[in-house]
Amino acid sequence: MQLDSVAQIAELDFDTIIDVRSPSEFAEDHIPGAINLPVLDDDQRARVGTIYKQVSSFDARKIGAALVAENAAHHLREALAEKDGGWRPLVYCWRGGQRSGSFTTILRQVGWRAELVEGGYKTWRRLVVEACAAPMPCPVVVLDGNTGSAKTDILKAAGGQGAQVIDLEGLANHRGSLFGAREGGQSSQKDFESRLARAITALDPARPVLLEAESSKIGDLQLPKGIWGAICSAPRIRIKAPLAERAAYLARAYGDITADSARLSAVIDKLRPFHAAERIERWQAQAAAGEFAALAGELMADHYDPRYEKHRARQAFDEQVIEASSLEADAIAGLAAQVIKAAQAAPS
Repeated sequence: MQLDSVAQIAELDFDTIIDVRSPSEFAEDHIPGAINLPVLDDDQRARVGTIYKQVSSFDARKIGAALVAENAAHHLREALAEKDGGWRPLVYCWRGGQRSGSFTTILRQVGWRAELVEGGYKTWRRLVVEACAAPMPCPVVVLDGNTGSAKTDILKAAGGQGAQVIDLEGLANHRGSLFGAREGGQSSQKDFESRLARAITALDPARPVLLEAESSKIGDLQLPKGIWGAICSAPRIRIKAPLAERAAYLARAYGDITADSARLSAVIDKLRPFHAAERIERWQAQAAAGEFAALAGELMADHYDPRYEKHRARQAFDEQVIEASSLEADAIAGLAAQVIKAAQAAPS
């Protein structure tokens, strides 16, 4: 079958999508919802490739065919043992060639109505790249504010109130700052782009979408040019909150880091190239003493806020400002409602 768009994946009428590439290929990225039934594992794939280059293509195909048959037999005995005669799988490999073709032939011989993705994973990847590079399909409004302004929580609350939202930090599994790493780490760039492309193609063109202000990278992941360009040029809603409120919010929001003293100390040490040794030692002492709100306040006043203001001074933003006297949990819903109202009034 032919894949024509990223959105088409959600509409496919197959019981199972099977990725027959090697485990490392699958781990880097795959069509959403696919399971991995490799017909060549990583070592086998490397071995066949070496034979292809150093011996002959014939010998490589012969050995590869034997390995594919062995692995296919294993999958038939194990993962597919309980599938009935009406089961309908969709199969793909890297280019929709020998690996998926061989496995699909075996499945069809059993009697299953197996189909191939034309062009394989490369077709999916091309569609993802195109979706991420294209202009955003709806008006974009950026939620901005100094570090600690509860932008992520406000964004999530806005989504819960019906706003159209893409949570970039959620997709990247990172909070966007030096202290922003989350449990589980980040996925590959390709996987991030696949999930982002699905979010973009699901947008309603008639409604604005709220995005959090980000730099061009979130942790180790690069924002694709299409969405980065939209963030740079979009109107903004800026949350303006007192330093004390922001410090208290960060102390709560980053509890996973403050609970791990070694991790917190290691991150503070990464700031040594930017600050005097005495300041770093004071921050380390505050961390050791559990003075997390005071530490957050100084980090913002001496490190993050000056950099934020320097960045703002280089660009002229079309923005609306929302004053937030409190960032406590019970204030977030009200701030989200204000953000939604402002987004609806923002120029498109």
